[in-house]
Amino acid sequence: MQTIEFAIFLQFFVGLIAAVNPIGIMPVFVSLTAHMSPEERNKTAYTANIAVTVILTVSLLAGQFLLDMFSISLDSFRVAGGLLLMSIAFSMMSGKLGEDKQNKQEKSESVSREQIGVVPLAMPLMAGPGAISSTIVYGARYPGLSNTVGIAVTICLFAFSCWLLFRSAPIIVRFLGQTGINVITRIMGLILAALGIEFIATGLRALFPGLS
Repeated sequence: MQTIEFAIFLQFFVGLIAAVNPIGIMPVFVSLTAHMSPEERNKTAYTANIAVTVILTVSLLAGQFLLDMFSISLDSFRVAGGLLLMSIAFSMMSGKLGEDKQNKQEKSESVSREQIGVVPLAMPLMAGPGAISSTIVYGARYPGLSNTVGIAVTICLFAFSCWLLFRSAPIIVRFLGQTGINVITRIMGLILAALGIEFIATGLRALFPGLS
């Protein structure tokens, strides 16, 4: 049982990495914080990942309530979430960094704001529709206190990993170069597309039993 639960948490962790693509977001983070001192940049990274933890945890805890309030079945939401993940994945595989998660208005607002840790870094670049929908699906699919706590801990570990990445973002971006970032982004997009197809297939099998 513990092995099965660990596999669930690991799958969720990998799914978050693919949905958020923190390595692909690092060039955006570096450009948005280029005018900051190292202390301010680290503080921004800390704020962004605290916000991501809060947003995803709220999605985990309130996700099923929202589904029930709008009379949406988990399987219907799973299909919709899978389509959304595939849409994001196709953009990632074409080499777009954050363009699918941030519109022009959000980009222009980010230039004039001192605190960019919450907007646009945490929302919508990191805790975007893909990550939120994945969190709601996993929370609804694996109910129970132990699973909920495990998923919440996984979210915290994910945010901590992103914080470590962002602290070393200038070094990593300089080492990988734009080509390396693009390669990793496409690989993450492929993983995210596979995860989206899995969501869709599982939802369709439940909605239309004759397909299985």
